[in-house]
Amino acid sequence: MVKHVVMWKLKDFAEGAGKKANALKIKSSLEGLKSKIQEIKFLEVGVSISDAPDFYDMVLISEFKDMRDMESYRNHPEHVKAAEFIGKVQFERKVVDYTV
Repeated sequence: MVKHVVMWKLKDFAEGAGKKANALKIKSSLEGLKSKIQEIKFLEVGVSISDAPDFYDMVLISEFKDMRDMESYRNHPEHVKAAEFIGKVQFERKVVDYTV
């Protein structure tokens, strides 16, 4: 199994909305992928409850059977669409992929 963990810091204001509104839009978009991309075995999105400067604003934790399934997810048109919006509103992004 492959775990894919992504954390984002978001811009204070981007694409006509504030950080919290964009975080909720991202959360909804990513959670909607579960029903559209069969390779996703598990997907959880969290929005930070802290505004502390050293905290990230959001986290995505997802699981896939193998790297091939994770690549299918990354290239799926619905994921690409979600990622394009995230790219416009993110300030910083960190990723860890690992096997269990």
